[in-house]
Amino acid sequence: MLRSLRPVAALSLTTACLLGLTACGGSSGSKDDGDASSASNGASLKGQTVTVYSGQHEQTVKALAADFEKRTGVKVELRSGDEAELANQILQEGAASPADVFYAENPPALTTLEEKGLLAPVKADTLKAVPAPDSSPKGDWVGISARTAAFLAAEGKGADTAPPPSVRDLAKPEWKGHLGIAPGETDFAPVVTRMIKTDGEDAARKWLEGLKANAKTYDSNEDLSAAVNKGEVEGGVIDHYYFYRLRDEQTAAKTHAKLHYFAKGDPGALVDVSGAAALKHGKHQQAAQAFLAYLASAPAQNVIATSESYEYPLVPGVKGKSELPALDTIGTVANVADLGDGKEALKLLQDTGLLA
Repeated sequence: MLRSLRPVAALSLTTACLLGLTACGGSSGSKDDGDASSASNGASLKGQTVTVYSGQHEQTVKALAADFEKRTGVKVELRSGDEAELANQILQEGAASPADVFYAENPPALTTLEEKGLLAPVKADTLKAVPAPDSSPKGDWVGISARTAAFLAAEGKGADTAPPPSVRDLAKPEWKGHLGIAPGETDFAPVVTRMIKTDGEDAARKWLEGLKANAKTYDSNEDLSAAVNKGEVEGGVIDHYYFYRLRDEQTAAKTHAKLHYFAKGDPGALVDVSGAAALKHGKHQQAAQAFLAYLASAPAQNVIATSESYEYPLVPGVKGKSELPALDTIGTVANVADLGDGKEALKLLQDTGLLA
């Protein structure tokens, strides 16, 4: 697997700590190497070390770290884990945190640290490298890659032959016993937030109650994807890349699931970004900013585009894998401000009993 799994209960507790709800204890597009070299301030940083707390796909981030080290001579100390756990750790460590960079899978974890005043402004040239809507409106973190929510269906089942056009449909009675969900995944909360923003809190609550009545619960999107592939359930909401990684692991011959996208503009057609930030109290500010600049450069974006993560690069001119549909044809980029810190989504998930 490309990232570690944790039980739903552990995620809900950690997320609650992160959001302060409980008290918790202690290319195409590939140019030349100049893109990354200029971003790193050249040889002046050689021999320094930058500590990166990463909640992104571990194998891809290891490849990025190795490439950055090779290009700059800066050593990367990588600490990989769940983004909520790592963000909570930074909150607890405060100014004493050894972290120089936080690389998150979703904006809410970054927004939480931003609101606590723990992030340093990203250099203007780095922010300019990606479309402005994909980064923090305050300029405290930069967008690195993107993915979209989608519906994975068991091949040949009703969910495949007549997939739901809207994520709202999954709360209808006809889906009872046919659906799986992974409510403890950090990828699921932004979909809930989008439902709150588009339909209102009461409607989002009723939708979650419908999902709870209809669905079998899984600890992770990996588990949910495997269940769909086995025909244990007919379908479920995942991020698109879980299908491609399932296919890579199982081989095409043993993959009995198909990916469908919700209608563009639907709350389920959510395009979410991963982002990275420099910690305000980090001891290696120049190296941290150099790492952010590298992540937003063509060489790094090509590492992402060709990796096993199957995510979409954000730098213009760098193309994702050929089997991925064009992102602008299947979803709408989530407004970072609308996603906020995820508190509303977490509260509804807890209130409806989908999280403890």
